[in-house]
Amino acid sequence: MLFSLRTHISFWSDPAYRSLLFATNFFLAIGIVACRFLEDWSWLYSLYFSVITLTSISYGDFSPKTSLGKLFTMGYIIISVSLILEFVKTQFWHFRKTIKKWNHKRKNNA
Repeated sequence: MLFSLRTHISFWSDPAYRSLLFATNFFLAIGIVACRFLEDWSWLYSLYFSVITLTSISYGDFSPKTSLGKLFTMGYIIISVSLILEFVKTQFWHFRKTIKKWNHKRKNNA
């Protein structure tokens, strides 16, 4: 539990993680606004669609009906996959660095 808490706190001190989190949230907001006005969905449905599309879950219960909505969604999906892959990569490298540091401390204390 303590390791997890320290790791989450250390994420916030990592500039790469912070900038990626900002970019992901900014891109999510763009998706919400675009769905709201291009497809005339409610804010909740726009949020739902943007989140499931951003995370590549896509249940298929919502899909864009307008041509502009379809074009936007194609670009949104391509950028979303890139963002999520970068997010996973950043977390992997952060955990790897944290574990190496932890093992190094353990080795020096032994």
